[in-house]
Amino acid sequence: MKNIYALGVALVLTLPAFSQNHPFDARINPAADQLEQKVISWRRDFHQHPELGNAEKRTAAIVAKHLKKLGMEVKTGVAKTGVVGILKGGKPGPVIALRADMDALPVTERVPLPFASKVKTTYNGQPVGVMHACGHDSHVAILMGAAEILASMKNDLAGTVKFIFQPAEEGAPIGEEGGAQLMVKEGVLENPKVDVIFGLHVNSQTEVGQLTYRPGGTMASVNSFKITVKGKQAHGAYPWSSVDPIVAASQIINNLQAIVSRNLNVTQNPGVVTIGSIHGGVRSNIIPEQVEMEGTIRALSTGDEKMIIQRVKQVATKTAESAGATAEVQLPYGTHYPVTYNDPALTEKMLPTLQRAAGAGQVLLRPPVTGAEDFSFFQEKVPGFFFFLGGMPKGQKPEEAPSHHTPDFYLDESGFKLGVKAMCNLVLDYMQTAGK
Repeated sequence: MKNIYALGVALVLTLPAFSQNHPFDARINPAADQLEQKVISWRRDFHQHPELGNAEKRTAAIVAKHLKKLGMEVKTGVAKTGVVGILKGGKPGPVIALRADMDALPVTERVPLPFASKVKTTYNGQPVGVMHACGHDSHVAILMGAAEILASMKNDLAGTVKFIFQPAEEGAPIGEEGGAQLMVKEGVLENPKVDVIFGLHVNSQTEVGQLTYRPGGTMASVNSFKITVKGKQAHGAYPWSSVDPIVAASQIINNLQAIVSRNLNVTQNPGVVTIGSIHGGVRSNIIPEQVEMEGTIRALSTGDEKMIIQRVKQVATKTAESAGATAEVQLPYGTHYPVTYNDPALTEKMLPTLQRAAGAGQVLLRPPVTGAEDFSFFQEKVPGFFFFLGGMPKGQKPEEAPSHHTPDFYLDESGFKLGVKAMCNLVLDYMQTAGK
């Protein structure tokens, strides 16, 4: 997941819950308790052996072996290295997909854990470590645990469960396809056709024992872009002989900031336009011919996304033109994820399930997140519900907890058991209420 931030103020869920004497609780809760150390062991193994997107071969092999041992129909090599397990229940019913992402990040770990990653690689031409700095290792372990519990209840399941272990959520290597988009393209939601999909993401700045959610636009769409500003080269001592692309680029950067402050209705949704990279020139006394900038757009609705894209193109080209230069805008450039949109009806239907799994007062409404998730590609095709699992030690302040995608990222493993329970309960409750 891209850039998850702290929650801010959350509102406590007050919707009525399913009965505390749910018929499956007596089986799920003891099973989750018994599996807790196994789930933690899986997570530590994956954490110690992280793999980047489209290269999750070891992880995939462990997952596939586990699912086959549970008696499932297993497909491997889906979207490069993905694994899909199909568990057919003893009774007819809906097809429910559960998803976990498997890839790590090019981050050098700094946390002094006995199972810390020591893996090194070369990424974009630079030596760097490899680390599960976003919690995908925990997602895999949690879904493996849920698979084991649900497989033990196979004869009682009124429907089919499709376990999707996805590669490359953080993005495929340059020049390659990958992630949820490629899985959808290859038909992961078909044969059998998925009716609904659930997914979770651990959060290092939400207290362990808590679950958080949001209906509608939950995580932002992302569109990366590249702007190439072309001018006329000249000696730095004679700027009047040039068309200075550096000055034009600086004006473009400043003008882009007015899109959010003046074009976006911030009372409805937030949005972001960020320039994260700028390159131009090789020497202090040479005005270069060209400047290249790269940035990212984040939006919480498709309407806002379209507006911001149109305005970025307009601002860049017209600002360059006013300086006598030209600007070429490539948008999207490399990365595009849609808005992670939680189907409101499905969200309302499943909230009591989360409350029962976590306990009273532990399911919180969260603000929207300007980070992005490619789970959104699944949600474009079928109703989906994506929620968050607390991984911050109790008593720690969110602003002091290391964030995702950093060398100091840390998770309290005692929260994983709740993730297993939540995923199992979502399946069973949806099966019970399908069509109602």
